[in-house]
Amino acid sequence: MRLLAVGDVCGRLGCEYVRSKLPNLKKEKNIDVVIINGENSAEGNGVTNVSAEYLFSCGADIITGGNHSLRRKEVYEYLDQNEFILRPHNLPEAEYGRGYCLVDFGKFRLAVINLSGKIYLERVGAENPFICADELLKKAEEDGADIIVVDFHAEATSEKRALGLYLDGKVSAFFGTHTHIQTADEQILPQGTGYITDLGMTGPKNSVLGVKSEIIINRLRDNDMSKFEFAEGDGILCGCIFDIDLTTKRTTRIERISI
Repeated sequence: MRLLAVGDVCGRLGCEYVRSKLPNLKKEKNIDVVIINGENSAEGNGVTNVSAEYLFSCGADIITGGNHSLRRKEVYEYLDQNEFILRPHNLPEAEYGRGYCLVDFGKFRLAVINLSGKIYLERVGAENPFICADELLKKAEEDGADIIVVDFHAEATSEKRALGLYLDGKVSAFFGTHTHIQTADEQILPQGTGYITDLGMTGPKNSVLGVKSEIIINRLRDNDMSKFEFAEGDGILCGCIFDIDLTTKRTTRIERISI
């Protein structure tokens, strides 16, 4: 099975860039499953049913989220209704949406787990991701999942690395999101889990995490708290491809991509 995980999609430009690149990429790389982090896919931040449906129409099978998943109240009902769009399981606002799904693809059953980190994300107030991961692994086993994949939406690289190593051999693939900066550390861990600390971003290339660079520069230099606006211009799509053996449930090959 070949899985493509796509990094945080930012706003209208990010969504449009996914539409322009994903169909051919799926065909060229023989992709079986696509997971996209869409927590920033709506204009102005967060995710809406409109931005989510757009990503599904582009070829996403599952959409994962992060600390902005519950920013837009209009998406709450949609998160409850659509089992294939996730928000981190360990967010305190647990009454909206879910952080786990099981998808039956016929040849295999895929469990996707979405978790939030705690370090440098104190305002999110997430529960312990290690304990939550154990709980969801047990659920995936009870559900008869053949493959388990984790999107860990976290700020600290150390926290991502620690949870990835903790889950080595327990899940087939583990990828980090949130920082919007792709890391060059893709590898197959000792017990067979495919790993990358951060997938990177899908959106405006010449930006600061997708936002107009002058806004961030002025904020850091002059403490100007102007409202964030997504940048325009050339796009970039970042992610990672995991080849997973359906018998051993281990990653056999991993490829970082930046288009």
